[in-house]
Amino acid sequence: MTDDLEFPVDPLMAGRLEQYQELLAEGLPTRYERTHMAADIHAAYAGLEPGTVTDEEVSVAGRVMLRRSFGKLLFFTVQDMSGTIQLFVDKGLIGEDAFRRAEMIDLGDWVGARGVVMTTKKGELSVRPGEITILQKSLRPLPDKWHGLTDVEARSRRRYLDLIANPESRWVALTRAKIVSELRRQFEARGYVEVETPVLLSQATGANARPFRTHHNALDQDMYLRIATELYLKRLIVGGIEKVFEIGRIFRNEGIDATHNPEFTMLESYEAFADYEDIMRLVEEVISAVAEETLGTTKITYQGRTIDLTPPYRRVRLLDVVSEAVGEEVTLDRPDLRQLVTRFGVEPQDDWGPGKLVFELFEEVGEERLWEPTFVTHYPTEVSPLAARNREDPRLTDRFELYIAGSEYANAFTELNDPIDQRRRFEAQAAARAAGDEEAHPIDEDFIMALEYGMPPTGGLGIGVDRLVMLLTDRSHIREVILFPTLRAEN
Repeated sequence: MTDDLEFPVDPLMAGRLEQYQELLAEGLPTRYERTHMAADIHAAYAGLEPGTVTDEEVSVAGRVMLRRSFGKLLFFTVQDMSGTIQLFVDKGLIGEDAFRRAEMIDLGDWVGARGVVMTTKKGELSVRPGEITILQKSLRPLPDKWHGLTDVEARSRRRYLDLIANPESRWVALTRAKIVSELRRQFEARGYVEVETPVLLSQATGANARPFRTHHNALDQDMYLRIATELYLKRLIVGGIEKVFEIGRIFRNEGIDATHNPEFTMLESYEAFADYEDIMRLVEEVISAVAEETLGTTKITYQGRTIDLTPPYRRVRLLDVVSEAVGEEVTLDRPDLRQLVTRFGVEPQDDWGPGKLVFELFEEVGEERLWEPTFVTHYPTEVSPLAARNREDPRLTDRFELYIAGSEYANAFTELNDPIDQRRRFEAQAAARAAGDEEAHPIDEDFIMALEYGMPPTGGLGIGVDRLVMLLTDRSHIREVILFPTLRAEN
């Protein structure tokens, strides 16, 4: 009932509300039997000659996106999830009462129609209804799709209108679903087991990030939303589930920009008896397969430039990337390292060691140079608290990150499975945390205990799903690939 509700006095809404009250009095349907999607009809009757009326009866349903009236004829363009189909409403065939009801249909209304497939004299494939049913009234007029929904934030805030008005937005949403489905299929085909790990934790560990904090009333203790799934997935490796993965939401209390949202989706996987070289091969195989399956090609265009996702990908050490970017050799032993990073715009903190200095310099000057798919390897141990040390240089780790178009898409390494070394690194992180670094790890005593029971050699991986969707759909802002991104509250 709407009699006691107050509605805005907008004249357009007032007229629609009056019609809605009439429809409610007569009774609106609670379901509708649809036999065909719009795309099904277009596929089946693509070659139908102009002016042809078939004897094939179909029922379609969707939202009215276009309305034209020519006396005793009404034309509606109805949009469903697969596309659009025209309704050709002839007063002489449908009858006086049904035609009057059809005249009540406004843009945005949901309708169902049952009739025969035909083409107009101009060749427009249509359904000629013998009956047409209003399924729900749109009380608000739809916005102008060309002028009302061009701003990224406005489209993100009213995603339902964006999906109605912009076919591109619907394509991105559906393509994202295909990408996630294909990622899952690729890992399952390789024998990985999909699992679920906790979102609400007593302490947030597994990544250098600031967590969201909440309070559990029944337990009377502070808890945190997870910043990674890593340490729980590795507990499963200890437990003997040798290949695991999870596609799940991650929460980090950090800034918002074109490639960062506080709530995002990660795929993390762990494989016993593998190292980071094995995971490199896994990554390039999976990403190329996902592109081929969802787009039909591994050669894509992103922001006006071509990218070839066909394996193998380039491999280069982080120190070499930095040396190339600054035009001179950079090593961890370089005595003027602090002065060098300052010269290139990095403001070093007093507690940063050589590894942290080089890493920050890489992020400042090296990342943007990496357009084609590139595995950047051998990250400093100082910034890789969960990665195994490199045997040739223990100041570095057997770790890589995948860069494409200047952004990171995957992070992986041979996992640290030495509980003694892990404790030392956690203690160093805890000291940094005590000194004010809110992104540093607390000590996870239970995880160290798990390592003390023995974790086999393991290769681990994290893929940023949102960024991968951005890449494969050629979107420049993460808000365009997350249906409901985090936004500042409206006043």
